[in-house]
Formats: sequence, C-alpha cells, structure tokens
Amino acid sequence: MSRSNTASKNPPVTHEVQYKDKTYEKVREGLADILNLPSGDSKKDRNKQAVFYNPIQQFNRDLSVLAIRAFAEDLAIIRRTRHERRIEKLAKDGKRGTKRKREQLARHNTAEKLNGNKKLGGQGTSEGPEESTTPQFAENIEQSQCQDEILPTTSNTTLTSDPLAGEVGHTTGNSSNPNGHTEEQQSADGNAADAQHDIEQTRTPTIKTPQFRILDALSATGLRALRYVKEIPQVTSVTANDISSSATASIKLNAEYNGIIDKVQPTTGDAKSLMYHTIAHTKDLFSVIDLDPYGTAVPFLDAAVQALHDGGLLCVTCTDAGVFASVGFPEKTFSQYGGISWKGTQGHEAGLRLILNAVATSAARYGLAVEPLLSLNIDFYARLFVRIRRSPADVKFLASKTMIVYNCDHGCGSFSTQYFAQTKEREDKNGGKFHTHSLAQGPSATPFCDHCGFKTHLAGPMWGGPLHNPHFITKVLDMLPNLDKEVYATIPRIEGMLTLALNETLFQESPQLSPSGSNEATPILSLDPALRDPHPFFFNPSILARTLHCSVPSDAALRGALHGLGYRTTRSHTEPGSIRTDAPWSIVWEIMREWVRQKHPIKAGSLTKGMAGFEIIKKDRSNRRLEEKKEELKKVLVESENVESLQTGIEAALFRLSKIGTDADGDKVQDGELQEGNAGALCHDLKVEFNERLGREVAGKKMVRYQMNPRPDWGPMSKAKVDL
Repeated sequence: MSRSNTASKNPPVTHEVQYKDKTYEKVREGLADILNLPSGDSKKDRNKQAVFYNPIQQFNRDLSVLAIRAFAEDLAIIRRTRHERRIEKLAKDGKRGTKRKREQLARHNTAEKLNGNKKLGGQGTSEGPEESTTPQFAENIEQSQCQDEILPTTSNTTLTSDPLAGEVGHTTGNSSNPNGHTEEQQSADGNAADAQHDIEQTRTPTIKTPQFRILDALSATGLRALRYVKEIPQVTSVTANDISSSATASIKLNAEYNGIIDKVQPTTGDAKSLMYHTIAHTKDLFSVIDLDPYGTAVPFLDAAVQALHDGGLLCVTCTDAGVFASVGFPEKTFSQYGGISWKGTQGHEAGLRLILNAVATSAARYGLAVEPLLSLNIDFYARLFVRIRRSPADVKFLASKTMIVYNCDHGCGSFSTQYFAQTKEREDKNGGKFHTHSLAQGPSATPFCDHCGFKTHLAGPMWGGPLHNPHFITKVLDMLPNLDKEVYATIPRIEGMLTLALNETLFQESPQLSPSGSNEATPILSLDPALRDPHPFFFNPSILARTLHCSVPSDAALRGALHGLGYRTTRSHTEPGSIRTDAPWSIVWEIMREWVRQKHPIKAGSLTKGMAGFEIIKKDRSNRRLEEKKEELKKVLVESENVESLQTGIEAALFRLSKIGTDADGDKVQDGELQEGNAGALCHDLKVEFNERLGREVAGKKMVRYQMNPRPDWGPMSKAKVDL
C-alpha cells in the first residue's frame, strides 16, 4: 500500500493584498480567491477565527467540485434525453393531430419553402407545429454546459419547465390565428406571405436557461460557493448561507472580489429555516444541497431531503467521528444517528453506514429513496454524496437493506449480520418481475461467538446496501487526466481513494468497471434498489494474528491462500492493511490455523484456557479429529450394555481412528484433499497454500491510497466564534 503526506508539501499560499482600504490575507484554492483578516503568528492566533476556514479540507472541496460536476453533466444528459423524447412526442402528436393542427403545420411548411428553407430567426424547427428544438439548445446540452437555450414559443402556447429535468410542456389555448381570421375564412391555398407573417409573429424566440441551483447551507467564508460557481460550468446560482453575520459579510466580500456576485447569493440565517422556507416555494428547490457543518449534519437532514428536486444530490459531511465511529458515547451515537457503532477497526465503515441510515430514514418519511453514489471516510470526518429520488416503491426496500451486526469485539473479532426484512423477486403470469416483502427470521446468530465462544455485542441498525455506485466513481475518475494539477492539488489522493472505493464494489451484482477514458456522454446507471452489500466490512490480518499470538502473515500470503480456495479479495478505503473478502469467517480462521501449523507454530503456553485464541486453535484439523474420537468413545461407554458390546465399540472406534489420513483403498491422502462423502468436514479438508505470487497485486500505477497526517496540529480546528 502507498502512504503519503503530499498535502504537507503544498500548504495554501497566502499573500497580503489591499482591497477597499483594508489589508487582507489572500488564499488561492482552485480557481477562487478568499480574503481573510491577517492572523497572528502564535498557534492560539492561528486557531482563533472569526470566519471558519480549514486548509486541511482542500481534499474535501476538490472532491466535492468534481463529484458535483460529474452529477451536473449526468443531469444535462438526462435533460437532453427527456427533451428529445418530448420533441419526438410532440412531432408524433402533430402528425396524427386534428385537421386544424395539420393545416397549421402545412402553412408553416409552405412558408419555409417560399423562404428558401431559411431558418426562422437563425433557429431550426422541429417536426411539431407548436415547439421546436434549436441547434444552440442541442449543442449546449451535448456539451453539458447548460448555457442559454432558445425555445421558440407561440402566442397560444404556455411553456412550463421543470428546473431539474429541463422538460418543456405546453397547454393549448384558442387556436385562431393572431390576425383575427378564423380558419374557415382562410383559403386552403391562401397567400404564402400572410402565412409567413403569421409564423414570424407567433413563433418568437424566448431565452431559457436550465436551472442548476446549489445551496451551500453552512458556507463560512463562502469558499465552496465560489469554487462551485467558477469551476462547474452548469451552475446558474449558489445560495451561500451562514448563521453568522460576519461570515455572510465575508461571503459577499469574497464574491465581489472574485467578480461573481451576480451568481452568489449570500443569506444570513438558520439553515433549517431557509430550507423549510424553500420547501414551501417548490419552484425554488435546489439541484444540490451541501451540508458541511462543524460536527454532525443530522439536524439538517429532514429539511435537506425535502428541499431537493426529484433526483437531486445531497452532499453530507460529519466531523464528529468520536461519536459515529466509536463506542465511547453509545447513548450519544444512538440519539444522533439512530444506531450504535462498534468497537474495532471496522468502526469507521460502520459510521458511514450509520450516517446513511440516518439519511435514508429521514427521506423515507416523505416517499424519497436514497442511492449512495460515493461514501468516504476521510481523515477525521465522513463525506457522502447521495442521490435523492421520489419513489415510494423503492422506499419499500429500506427495511430489507437495514441491518444489525453481532460483533465479537471482546473475542476474536468476527461478526455476522441480521437484516430487518426479506425481499424476494417473483414472476407474475405474464413474465413480469415484482418483489414481495416479508419479516426476516431471527436471530441469525447465538449470543456467543461460533468461533471463540465469547459474548457478542450489537451494532446498528445501520445501512446494509452498497456504499458506492461504481458508474459514478468511474465517471469522476475519467475526469482526472484532463484536470489542471495546479488547480486541483489533491488529484493523486483523489485518484487513490476513488480507486479503492471502486474496488470495494467488487462483490456487487453489477457490471464491474474501470476508468474508460471515453468522452462519450452516457448517463450514470442507477443500481438495483433491492441490492444489498453482500459482504460488508473487512478484517485486519494483524488483529487475527494478535488473537492467536502468532506472527502476522503478509498480505500477499493471506490473499494467496484465499485466492487459491476460490475466494476474492480487495481492500477497504477506511483502514490500511485491511482485507475485504467473500470468504466466511470459518474459512478465514481455518487459514489462520494452517498458518500456525505450516509456517509459524506458536510457543507452548502462550494460549491458555479462557482466551479467544485458545478456543480457535482447539478446532485445528488434527485436534478436531481426536476430539471427535473422544466423543465417540464416550458415547460407546454410555450406550454399551455389557462388556462384549463395550469391547466391540472400542475396537471399531480404534479401527476408524487408524484409517484417518487414508482413502478407501488404504492409500495415504495428502493433507487438505477433500474426501468424497465427507461434506461435514469441508473446512478441515481444505488444501491451504500460502502462495504469495497468487496473492500479490498486479504492478500498476503507484497511488496515494492512505494519507498520512499532513501537518502538525492537524485536525478539525477550533470552531469559529459566531457573530449573530
């Protein structure tokens, strides 16, 4: 694995500038400049801020810009597709419409012929009589720039537009022509010049811009809002809100300095109140809402999911990892996120799933389904990008994608999952597919661990579906080679972390992707709403070795053993040295027992009764067979009625014991080879080989997979002083 502290080599460069008779420190990030009042030289002065700004989160902001840009481009493709379908439908309606519409279309075609097929007003026309698409509109959507559209309208047509989908609808009023002449008064072969005049009067171009509005709900300096406007071409406006009046003043100052005050709308007030006010005025809903608070984002979720357009993007940051990724404050975790995390290295992935569950349950109350596009644990915080769609049918899958986890955190570290409901796919009499939902059977585990016998603890409820959409990640990765590394200084880390996240989708039942490098405009495919994450979480080889008091096997050796048995492996982005696999825990522990037996025997007395490792080693394949024979002899002693039956039973048991390690013909069986009819001992009959060549990752491009602490005093920094 590759670790790097490259961020510390590129700290934000500040310059003193004079602006409006004041001296400021100018910080350049991306394409935006922000102005801050000069701070002192001491650590206390650096951490004391009137307006919050943390340079460590540049990775967060770079990633957010790219993720929203990918979403905006996908949205433009959806708009184009829907608009084309709309135009096609109108054209078909025109062909089979009423006699009046056909005559109106005929007059229009006659005018075009007499005009030498000259485009009206420099614009093209559609086949339909009432609406047309233009080359400018098609070009802009094709380039995903969302610039001004020119949509010709008629005086008897009222246009309506969905700001998110960009669709155009119409309602038809009185169809008499604007000159006051009824169709009965006009001759079928009327004057072509009059028809041309009618069309020029009635089909006047109207400028229409597809709306792409972003809400930066807790904006602080406004740096995110500035970068979104300057680096995402599709953005039409950004509302930058903060409860602090000094922050709002800073936003306005920075927007003016960057020359984009026309697209940045600073507002002062509570973010929840702003979003609830937006909900009451549905025409002002947002395409993207970014929640980046100091602490948890949970208080804002209820308002945020409602203030988004259908299919909008919710960006969530939570910096309270001490709550959502640990068990230090279980009562606080439950009150905030509706579940409890667990103790162990998997705590950060569990935290991501707790946050997703909080988003999903907040949205489900309103018939809104969630689809995680990207969910990352980064440094000291979590960052999630979730698509919110209005779909009561998909909301029904939430129970079957919500799980609790039985975690042996005080023992061997193994775990098992239990879902709240079951979903089964059925087929109706016509061959169509539908799903049925029912209660889940439980519990899926006993109170004690099956491997070491220790008590297990509960974690959850939490999200049990996929953490990422591989198609979305691929789209973002495809953008990276064309980016300016001076603008996006964290590209190496973005590439490494997104590659890890893409590999985490290895076990999903969907086509696996890799960066294509293609510029072809294709929409981001949605995952099956019924899809669960088939193999959540991971294990850490060092934790397994600590349990058995043995040396740690190398990643390549352990992966080679799993690959040799037909299982797949990958890494987790949340933990260096982790292994995600589709192998069950019984196989993992059998491999570790073989590691001890074949490679590194443990010292005598290092494991004693009452230790988790002692119970696991007891299940060694040789010990297991002896234990089975001991149990068989005990049974013979109990069931024997006389000395003769006792003697016969003992002789039979000894004979079977002597045949261990041979096949039916008496030939010796190689250790680990499967014997026919011995399905009950599959785990103990596996042939385990620690083939490092088989487990070694294919050499490729070096990536920054896991970031080291980038600088001294690194962390979330002190909260800014609020000036209301």
